[in-house]
Amino acid sequence: MIKVGDKLPAGKLQEYVEVEGNGCSIGPNTFDVEKELAGKKVAIFALPGAFTPTCSAKHVPGYVEHADKLKGAGVDEIWCVSVNDAFVMGAWGRDQKTGGKVRMMADGSAEWTRALGLTLDLTAKGMGVRSQRFSMLVDDGVVKTLNIEAPGKFEVSNAETLLSQAAA
Repeated sequence: MIKVGDKLPAGKLQEYVEVEGNGCSIGPNTFDVEKELAGKKVAIFALPGAFTPTCSAKHVPGYVEHADKLKGAGVDEIWCVSVNDAFVMGAWGRDQKTGGKVRMMADGSAEWTRALGLTLDLTAKGMGVRSQRFSMLVDDGVVKTLNIEAPGKFEVSNAETLLSQAAA
């Protein structure tokens, strides 16, 4: 399992891009995690699934609400990672009004989440392998803080906790 001080594993994530430009086409675009993190301070939070109750009512809205404060604390980008496809993450981002605030990054086959060692098996609930709920601050690809939730909890991966860590 990834821990503070570790370099994040290589991998690819997808983001549904609404407007063509900067080398991106409209629709799902694949991004190299290592290249996207190079030279940046990024707040990453992950959750079990798009459009799920806690994720939609609390987790994503907190990061949208505190995006400006996080950026004021030196965070260059905020990523929401979920084991969903880029189409679902794009639709969820539109629903949650994340545009310009939170990048909705899809890990459709859970490959990057597996590399982190942070999968959650929800097969018994019909959801397959998903991501544990967590948040981290990453500076130039290195984990500076890591907050992993206990199963079924939402106490330490929220935007307020990460904001207090970014400001410290």
